[in-house]
Amino acid sequence: MEVDMVMNKQIVLNNYVNGSLKESDLSLRTSTICMEIPHGCNGAVLVKNLYLSVNPYLILRMGKLDIPQFDSILPGSTIVSYGVSKVLDSTHPSYEKGELIWGSQAGWEEYTLIQNPYNLFKIQDKDVPLSYYVGILGMPGMTAYAGFFEICSPKKGETVFVTAAAGSVGQLVGQFAKMFGCYVVGSAGSKEKVDLLKNKFGFDDAFNYKEESDYDTALKRHFPEGIDIYFDNVGGKMLEAVINNMRVHGRIAVCGMVSQYSLKQPEGVHNLLKLVPKQIRMQGFVVVDYYHLYPKFLEMVLPCIKEGKVIYVEDISEGLESAPSALLGVYVGRNIGNQVVAVSRE
Repeated sequence: MEVDMVMNKQIVLNNYVNGSLKESDLSLRTSTICMEIPHGCNGAVLVKNLYLSVNPYLILRMGKLDIPQFDSILPGSTIVSYGVSKVLDSTHPSYEKGELIWGSQAGWEEYTLIQNPYNLFKIQDKDVPLSYYVGILGMPGMTAYAGFFEICSPKKGETVFVTAAAGSVGQLVGQFAKMFGCYVVGSAGSKEKVDLLKNKFGFDDAFNYKEESDYDTALKRHFPEGIDIYFDNVGGKMLEAVINNMRVHGRIAVCGMVSQYSLKQPEGVHNLLKLVPKQIRMQGFVVVDYYHLYPKFLEMVLPCIKEGKVIYVEDISEGLESAPSALLGVYVGRNIGNQVVAVSRE
């Protein structure tokens, strides 16, 4: 019996990245793939990729970093990230042909053979855009939910500061905090994004960090009585300024440090001693440790989406070929909202 073979466009890593990502670090190639799972390949799924997530953490996986939680992407191999996919064939008991899934094993390619599926979630509710499952209903949504509610343990009336607040995670942290009854300020890198935070997402206030010569002064202006909760997406000098302005018993959720990802020599934070007398709890976290809360999260957020209580902004690039440019844009703040690549809108 003849098996269909089709062309499969892929985005591959050409070399390890040291410092800033360059266009020459990634390239488009075409291979072939069988449209049936090979005989004897049990527990596998063959998928067609529909939407791919373009997240800043990917650069960590493109370098030789000693971080066990991030599997390195080897030069010559396909980029792998979160995606929404359709199952074309399955030898796995949990997945059937025709089902829609989202998870962290989508290749930056048209088709992916996933031989050892893990953390793949079936998409049950299709009354929302499928792209939301690499955004508000996927990893970024769960990151915002776990980081804010589980790590920060908010109390009504507390003050909350969010960096990269117009990004895939930050826009949700701010809205969750407002729904909970907190006072929320966000920072972003353009006037357009600041306007978005205040006028669309409902932040109490926001500022453009690029226009501030002194972060410490800016934070004192927005938080004259101090910060209770800081959701950190950037690290570096902003983190240092925030620590100066934290209140006693404040909480810091360290989600990411995008300001440091492209530096060959990361910046230091020089005032960590203040964590002691202020009794600040500062905790990093990895979202996969909280996926057991996904059903509870959906119960909360799906009604909010359908009732218009939570708004989500996406920046969608069309076609697999656009993925390298989209990723480069994330590191210079070109995207507005969650950066997504639409591989196929089937």
